[in-house]
Amino acid sequence: PTTKGKKDELISKKIIIDRGIMTREDYETCERYAHKLFEYGVYEASKCGLILVDTKYEFGKTPEGEIILIDELHTPDSSRYWLEYSYKSRFKEGKSPEMIDKEIIRKWIRKNYEDPYTANKITISDDIRMLTYTRYIQLYEIITGESF
Repeated sequence: PTTKGKKDELISKKIIIDRGIMTREDYETCERYAHKLFEYGVYEASKCGLILVDTKYEFGKTPEGEIILIDELHTPDSSRYWLEYSYKSRFKEGKSPEMIDKEIIRKWIRKNYEDPYTANKITISDDIRMLTYTRYIQLYEIITGESF
């Protein structure tokens, strides 16, 4: 889990419960939902030749106290995907896996901005924007089996 703010920070289950941010029951419900959603995502991705590496889930509570998913699910904005067919060979060669997600942008920003959280304006190059655009289309086509 992480906090939500200008810069998300890792936080432990113990701190969340000790500070009263969530009850133990609510935390464990979110934890259970997250595990089930991830299992589902891994299964669906594998059917398409993808590896769902990691993702984020955002939960909220209805006025009636029901815990619900409140944000996107398994999109390239919230998840990292690798191409399964080349993963093992690239790993053996010491290369990074082939990715289809916004990690391309993150890496470019880390390379070009010392501290992106304090930068007044981040301008992403057209090359990186187009590469991200084509990767998102590629992911769409892999998952749906349709042309974009």
